[in-house]
Amino acid sequence: MARVLLLIPSRTYRTHDFMAAASRLGIEVVVGSEHRPALAGLMEGRHLRLDFHDIQPSTRRIVEFSKTHPITAVVAVDDGGTLLAATAAAALALPHNAVDAVEAARDKARMRERLLAAGLPTPRFMTVGIDEHPEAIAATLRYPCIIKPLDLSGSQGVIRADDATVFPSVFRRVAAIVKSCAPNGGPRSLLVEDFITGDEVAVEALLRRGGLEVLAIFDKPDQLNGPFFEETIYVTPSRLPAATQARIEEATARATQALGLTEGPIHAELRLNGDGAWILEVAARSIGGLCSRTLRFGSGISLEELILRHAAGLPMPAHDREREAAGVMMLPIPGPGVLREVRGQAEARRVEGIDGLVLTIPPGEPLIPLPEGDRYLGFMFARGHSPVGVEKALRLAHAQLRIVSDD
Repeated sequence: MARVLLLIPSRTYRTHDFMAAASRLGIEVVVGSEHRPALAGLMEGRHLRLDFHDIQPSTRRIVEFSKTHPITAVVAVDDGGTLLAATAAAALALPHNAVDAVEAARDKARMRERLLAAGLPTPRFMTVGIDEHPEAIAATLRYPCIIKPLDLSGSQGVIRADDATVFPSVFRRVAAIVKSCAPNGGPRSLLVEDFITGDEVAVEALLRRGGLEVLAIFDKPDQLNGPFFEETIYVTPSRLPAATQARIEEATARATQALGLTEGPIHAELRLNGDGAWILEVAARSIGGLCSRTLRFGSGISLEELILRHAAGLPMPAHDREREAAGVMMLPIPGPGVLREVRGQAEARRVEGIDGLVLTIPPGEPLIPLPEGDRYLGFMFARGHSPVGVEKALRLAHAQLRIVSDD
């Protein structure tokens, strides 16, 4: 039986879907996480307490564990575990992404440098020390520009500045977010880059020995022009012309090659305009949150099953994406407060085409919107005959929800 070490951070939505996929495939799972599981007795011999930020000691712990419990593959379910997964797989001589490739994918400045060197369309960019005086930098920039952390995901800390007068306050706000996320260390610089106009898409793909297989292209019908970049709706299949989709696939493949990524899931974000397909990011992991639930392949195969099959070296069945259109809405947080309830859930679920609604913030917990926050209120799913119908269903259902909170 294949045994896979799943690196699962304490704050992730992905645990259930990966565990369910492993169960369907008959794969034994060892959970690597920062905290001891609540059901420790049931996880005896199947849990490793690991620090995802302290790579070398955690790698040694994995190697030692593997001497008595041989591991077939190491899979990170979210960004936080990708570097440890690559380092541990290398130490165990398992198929893996090169460590420096994963490091480049996790560092937005290094990613920009590699994409530029590969000749891919790249915005003008620079790194600025987090404690520098932004007033002196403001006059040297083109506007609008984007200020973002080097290593956060999900648009956390990403803000657009439209001119030199607002740049200093925006810079300090992003710097404060970074410091709050890594009070004891982390990158001490921010990335400042030109704002790229255009429509945005996401690509879900799987790398096998360097070859890129695109599994889905998601349209993002809402314009993401800032000042914050909270994503909402993803819909697949894409409505873009076939030639445009081919350019997206080509740009994504070139980006993975430029970074040196060769194995496993890829999630990429791109912007499209008259100057080409611009890579915003390429992450060495699959799509975040619960968004993978929009994807079904072959005879109902999940994205997590494909990832685990590839990692464990299991046979890969036919897995064209199902023909039905599908979409997800990441429910935005309208403002700060403490959640009391979300009304209208039954009405939202009754909208034709709605396939599910999952709230991920329970009553009594704080609501922190982007750019400071790193969570959505929940996820709503839809399926239908066309992408247009799926988008319409998501918007109609979202209009039924009423968020009640205390200030």
